[in-house]
Amino acid sequence: MQLPRSMVKSLLYQILDGIHYLHANWVLHRDLKPANILVMGEGPERGRVKIADMGFARLFNSPLKPLADLDPVVVTFWYRAPELLLGARHYTKAIDIWAIGCIFAELLTSEPIFHCRQEDIKTSNPFHHDQLDRIFSVMGFPADKDWEDIRKMPEYPTLQKDFRRTTYANSSLIKYMEKHKVKPDSKVFLLLQKLLTMDPTKRITSEQALQDPYFQEDPLPTLDVFAGCQIPYPKREFLNEDEPEEKGDKNQQQQQNQHQQPAAPAQQAAAPPQAPPPPQNSTQTNGTAGGAGAGAGAAGAGLQHSQDSGLNPVPPNKKPRLGPSGANSGGPVMPSDYQHSSSRLNYQSSVQGSSQSQSTLGYSSSSQQSAQYHPSHQGHRY
Repeated sequence: MQLPRSMVKSLLYQILDGIHYLHANWVLHRDLKPANILVMGEGPERGRVKIADMGFARLFNSPLKPLADLDPVVVTFWYRAPELLLGARHYTKAIDIWAIGCIFAELLTSEPIFHCRQEDIKTSNPFHHDQLDRIFSVMGFPADKDWEDIRKMPEYPTLQKDFRRTTYANSSLIKYMEKHKVKPDSKVFLLLQKLLTMDPTKRITSEQALQDPYFQEDPLPTLDVFAGCQIPYPKREFLNEDEPEEKGDKNQQQQQNQHQQPAAPAQQAAAPPQAPPPPQNSTQTNGTAGGAGAGAGAAGAGLQHSQDSGLNPVPPNKKPRLGPSGANSGGPVMPSDYQHSSSRLNYQSSVQGSSQSQSTLGYSSSSQQSAQYHPSHQGHRY
């Protein structure tokens, strides 16, 4: 998809304006590429360009100091100036201008102009054969008159050994841009040619580029790069008025209920058997289960004494432990305690006709029933 030419012009102008600000303050960006060019969305600064990622930015001084010793390899390969690929130690702000020229060509053609398949970012050697081959395939091999100082480059001997001038005799920027319907006599091409000049000393500066005739003709660049352009948004699915969001919420709730229903029987099956409810108004006695020789009257007196003296009765959900002779009868009831045979339990089930029925375990019932439990009481055996 081709970008509107008005948008391309506004983007390029703001990029040059931002780089001019950095260069005026003696700052090199050294890693310009489309990924580091941001455009603001909706809001007060809609359509404004922001230059990001200052991780490789460095101050440069006059006279220039060698920066190659600190960072031998800078700028992503596709946007790296030829002087960097040839090992230049004293590079200038012209490396940022070359990268802007690569971005400009990519905006016009919708493809990286110096795309290189083989890319080894971790290499410490600035010379890169494949990237230079790609540049020469588009621009042609530089003539001595076009770049007089090329012989002074540290990697020039390697360049002479690996490349032949005749291999790129038919290559030129004019032919490449004509394939993308950019005429060689147009102002857009003339500015691109100035940005992509091989010799860094002849390359245009950001200040000069801002005054180029390309920005003086219609349409003029705007602060909002989206001005006059329709922004294509991706298609999104919306609910109809007949299908409110509540319908989706109900379906989701029904699915959750279906997943939870099978788990209920399993939880019921895993629950332990419940103990039978204890007799009403039962209290803990001070005797033991083995004290069967005590009379009913003594047991009743003991109960009456404990109630009168203010002793705390056993809670209703507590029941004396049924155990062998000599065991304490005040512990909680365990399910396993009800599995003993009736022969091992010493119950005295006689009722002496008194108003309070007593058992040898020392608890009484106000219902005047005998101490013998009915066999149908929850199926437990005593």
